[in-house]
Amino acid sequence: MPMKLRDGDPAPEFRLPRDGGGEVSLADYRGRKLVLYFYPKADTPGCTRESQAFSAAREKFAKAGADILGVSADPVKKQDAFVKKHDLKIPLGSDETHKMLEAYGVWGEKSMYGKTFMGITRATVLIGPDGRIARVWPSVKVDGHADEVLAAVKAI
Repeated sequence: MPMKLRDGDPAPEFRLPRDGGGEVSLADYRGRKLVLYFYPKADTPGCTRESQAFSAAREKFAKAGADILGVSADPVKKQDAFVKKHDLKIPLGSDETHKMLEAYGVWGEKSMYGKTFMGITRATVLIGPDGRIARVWPSVKVDGHADEVLAAVKAI
């Protein structure tokens, strides 16, 4: 499933419920860099490693002027349990409607073990302080990804 977004495109607006209650929106990050990482399912091995890596690097991202937001289609209750179980230090947005996931081009048909289903492609989008897409990682391999994204954050 190809991502629709390209470098320089305006980042699609969003407002989502988040872990711990309340909401999170693109407007909350205006004037800062935002690392938006999309993960298929809370508390699965790859998603846990990815979320832990971003969480562990949160201070380094903050020093580089960037915030981090993870997004999946999991309900807030499941994300709350995920945050608590793994002591995550980053906010997680919940898009059960898939509207934001579709706007970012990460929701669509996937296949695994010969079965076809709808789901989230593991992808990351770096949004610049101007609200435009600075970089897209359309298909992420977890190991080393947070470091690669941090290098890109520092470069803009």
